[in-house]
Amino acid sequence: MIEMYKVSSSQFNYLYGDQIHFPYSIGRLVAYVKTNKNINSQFKFDRTFIFRDQLNNYVEQSYDSDILLCSCYVWNWEVTKQLAKKVKATNPNCLIIFGGPQVPNRTENFFEENPFVDIIVHGEGEIVLENILTAYIKDKDFSKINGIEMKDYRTPPNPRIKDVNILPSPYLTNLILDLVEQKTDIKYIAAWETNRGCPYPCTFCDWGSLTNSKVTNWSEEQLLKEIDWFAQNNITYIDCCDANFGIFQERDYRIASKLKEVALKTGYPEKFRAAWAKFASEKIIPIAKQLQEGKVLKAVSLALQSLDEETLEIVKRANIKFDNFSELTETFRKNKIPTYTELIMGLPGETLESWKKGLEILASGSQVGSIYIYNCGVFVNAPMNEPTYMKFHNIKTIRSPIFLAHSSIHDRGIPEFEYITISSKSFSTDDLKEIYLFSWLFQTFHSLGIFEYITKYYHDEKKLLYVKFYEIFLDYCKKENSIFSDEYNKVIDYIDNGYSGKGWNHYDPNLGDIFWPIEEATWLRLVLSKKLMEHTKSFLKFLEETLNFDTPDEILNDLIKFQTFLITTRQDSEIKSARFHFNWKNYFINGSKLKQIENDYNYKNLVIEHDQILWGYKTIWYGRQSKSYKLHPEALEEGKIITVEN
Repeated sequence: MIEMYKVSSSQFNYLYGDQIHFPYSIGRLVAYVKTNKNINSQFKFDRTFIFRDQLNNYVEQSYDSDILLCSCYVWNWEVTKQLAKKVKATNPNCLIIFGGPQVPNRTENFFEENPFVDIIVHGEGEIVLENILTAYIKDKDFSKINGIEMKDYRTPPNPRIKDVNILPSPYLTNLILDLVEQKTDIKYIAAWETNRGCPYPCTFCDWGSLTNSKVTNWSEEQLLKEIDWFAQNNITYIDCCDANFGIFQERDYRIASKLKEVALKTGYPEKFRAAWAKFASEKIIPIAKQLQEGKVLKAVSLALQSLDEETLEIVKRANIKFDNFSELTETFRKNKIPTYTELIMGLPGETLESWKKGLEILASGSQVGSIYIYNCGVFVNAPMNEPTYMKFHNIKTIRSPIFLAHSSIHDRGIPEFEYITISSKSFSTDDLKEIYLFSWLFQTFHSLGIFEYITKYYHDEKKLLYVKFYEIFLDYCKKENSIFSDEYNKVIDYIDNGYSGKGWNHYDPNLGDIFWPIEEATWLRLVLSKKLMEHTKSFLKFLEETLNFDTPDEILNDLIKFQTFLITTRQDSEIKSARFHFNWKNYFINGSKLKQIENDYNYKNLVIEHDQILWGYKTIWYGRQSKSYKLHPEALEEGKIITVEN
């Protein structure tokens, strides 16, 4: 009788509401090694450990495991190490294997600090794991296997897989369902690769460095079948893990068309999220349109990261010229395709002055939908983490509890950490705090729409710079008590705690049991407040006095009303309508002269939800990328709403 070896595995994740990711990486590994007849006949692969709150149960389940496979990411590094440590203590003969992007390439003290780990895998794991399991059966001599490291030696790198189509789908084989615990109250998110690799060498990212800048594709036939599988298994959310979806335009168009067809026919998936091609262009629009017509598109990401040329050069970030970027965002807007972009605070080369300048440029010239701004995380295998790079740019970091937006506050278990920049040759920690403050202002009040058209009015009529507007607003928050000063005080404490290493989690029980990005929480509190218009009026009076402006009250009051009208506010009626005394739509859309004329505007309410917490989720969590929190004036209908009584 052939001896059967028990293999346990872990790929811990976080809950997002009632959703959690499939253990996709483990699924890929197991699906491939099971194609080896000897391995398939001699190894039994148990369910993958996913849920963070079940650590002790998983240790008990591993008491007789021969092998433990650990898929390591920045968000599960600490809990994975704790699992491995406890398993080794209770089951010393268990062979513990670590792999994944969080496994460091530089391992000077790794095995001293983590003596419970037997083997670490560098690079792609599928073929390497096959070789490890084959050697395990034969003689447990792993020294001839490329791509691994043990306490006493490190072998040469294993060549990258040239044809990823040798790797069977964990979905089409239904293997992924065998690897997870089925729970009636949990929905699984499908991580999905259509290609593997990234051709760009950005120093803040470990994607290109880990894949040697080469991109390989899965067959279109397999991908189309997987879409059918997602629908058949009621998968609501597909998280596309490509570094550059849309880079293969004709193929990706057909993939998008299939997603549209299946979603419209079956209702699944409900959403498809992707990291779009770094060099986004108009060629992406047909792909995005297919997804939009299928009602699965969240938004298209248009990459920036920084608007400072010196910074972009330092981080090796080939970027779209801003003139082209501005034109591109306008093209997407005219095609009614939602877009968003991302900026990174704390990149080497950036200064407080260059950051403010970048925000000014972005506010003045772009039609991008949403702006996301993040701290600069220094990943373990990213080029930015190389000692020579760190020393040259004088990059200082701090170990900070990891922040995962919208993850549940419950069952957190062991905390996870990341390293973020707090200073460099070009900026101090105090500079970075100021950068964060202006980023919060720009996201909350401009990008999310609370002051967007008010600032545009002052910019166009008074030639007031957007940054200057917000500098005066900060002064107001410091001097006057208001709902704005309350939020300002919250964010100052938040920033101080964040850059001292206390973490970035922000929880408000009135907004649901999740951790919010601070700008979203601020937006929700302000929009839900009944004092928003009143306090906006007080601030504009302050601004007018500060700058000796003399804008008539009837204009300011109507402008405030119009601005608030465009924000998604909580109401049950299907149609939002209001009367205004000035031609705001034509003024903002066509650059028409402001005229005092009666105008009735209306539009279909973007989010109708009675429950306050669910309304917040739908508006700014689920709806941020698709811009469900505000309306563009172009979409306003003109004229009175006529109701017919029965």
